[in-house]
Amino acid sequence: MGSTSADNNGTGENSMAGVGRRALIKRSAALGLISVPTMSFLSACASGGGGGDQGKAKAGKKTAKNPLGVNNTAQMEFVLFDGGFGKEYAEDAVKIYEKNFPKAKVKFSATQKIQSTLQPRFNQGNPPDLIDNSGAEQMDMGVLVGKNQLADLTPLLDSPSYDDPNKKVRDTLRPGIVEMGQFDGDKVWILYYAYTVYGVWYSKKALDSLDEEYPKTWDQMLAVCAKAKKKGMAGWTYAGKYPYYIPFSLYPMIGKVGGREVLDAIDNLEPNAWKHPAVKACFEAYYELYKKGYILKGTPGLDHIQSQTAWAKGKALFLPNGSWVENESAKVIPADFEVTVSAPTGLDESDKMPFGAIWASGGEPFIVPAKAKNGQGGMEQLRIMLSEASSKNFTSKVKSLTAYNGGTDGIELTPGLTSGVAALELAGENVLNPRLQDWYVQLQKEKIGVAGLGEMMAGRITPAEAIKKIQAFADETAKDSSVKHYKHQ
Repeated sequence: MGSTSADNNGTGENSMAGVGRRALIKRSAALGLISVPTMSFLSACASGGGGGDQGKAKAGKKTAKNPLGVNNTAQMEFVLFDGGFGKEYAEDAVKIYEKNFPKAKVKFSATQKIQSTLQPRFNQGNPPDLIDNSGAEQMDMGVLVGKNQLADLTPLLDSPSYDDPNKKVRDTLRPGIVEMGQFDGDKVWILYYAYTVYGVWYSKKALDSLDEEYPKTWDQMLAVCAKAKKKGMAGWTYAGKYPYYIPFSLYPMIGKVGGREVLDAIDNLEPNAWKHPAVKACFEAYYELYKKGYILKGTPGLDHIQSQTAWAKGKALFLPNGSWVENESAKVIPADFEVTVSAPTGLDESDKMPFGAIWASGGEPFIVPAKAKNGQGGMEQLRIMLSEASSKNFTSKVKSLTAYNGGTDGIELTPGLTSGVAALELAGENVLNPRLQDWYVQLQKEKIGVAGLGEMMAGRITPAEAIKKIQAFADETAKDSSVKHYKHQ
């Protein structure tokens, strides 16, 4: 998602860690401001077209300081998704690249319109060298991989890390980052730079004012929402225009209730996966929030920024989101808000996984196009970003962890980041990583999100109708021979 990436991100969705966003989960997880293009548009983006190796920069000489053999006079173009994490962290990393290669020109730009900006360039065989492929206009990664449009990042991962030449880049990354970038084998197509914690976000001050602890069972959740409603505060809000944020807490709840194998079956597009009793129970639980009037009035018409602002202003207690939300909403969150994230509430003691089971994974997906003129330069920019200094800079500025396994020493962590680290410690091995938002972007966002969950949470269809609808969408994708399919190994 992206920072949202949730979005992947995000987002955030506009997504850590987190969808979702943290779009995308983007996500995931910072999710942008318009709906995802249709599959035909996404497919067109990855359809190939001229270019070949024509115009590619000649490789430079490999040295200890230049292990990837970057041409030190070739231009390097970097396009960043301009979402919840902003662009300053990337601009700072670009300055290091420029210092290391003073004869090279770097063309840097940031946009929320990744798809519409870059689709023509992929078709023409003239893409940038490095792309942060996040937000609502995220290009479909499954399509890009299936159409051989991305470069394998193994040379980057096997190169010496920026800080320690005796340690490979891959050995400096958090668990699961390399695997997330794989689709159907050992090759790694994506480097998820942010590490997003997805879950239920709230103000500890607001919860304390109700004299309540975070609810661990659904009966307790409904009781807390009822108490909040009496005090004039809605229980929940969410990005109604982008309801694929809802899975940032709903999916890990399904995994908690039914076990991670339920989420794996959903990712694998297995027949009747959405008809599992755990899915039914969790959909009905969320629908109760609507039925009992615990959703902030007008939520279906809110985008991610509007819902986050309403939450920050105390109009709603709980918000499904990714760890980019603290930075994305920094200007509207009161100083004494005490931003906190929790793993999703479960149903009851019959749940298969303990309380604390959470969705956390790489977010903010970076890619190097196969037809990039200076792919080595794009990978080198990523190598710089995966240094301890760049990681600390990111964490300090945007209140989120990175894929670099460390980078927090000496940094005063914000309340949200502190709670995210604590949530990961509580989860231990019970970390879930649904892959729909990576493997099947249109299915996850347009169909499951908007047409399924969005309609259900707005009260326009029942849980049973939503499940039937979503299962049909999944079956349609599973049978579509034009879509490359992936499975958990």
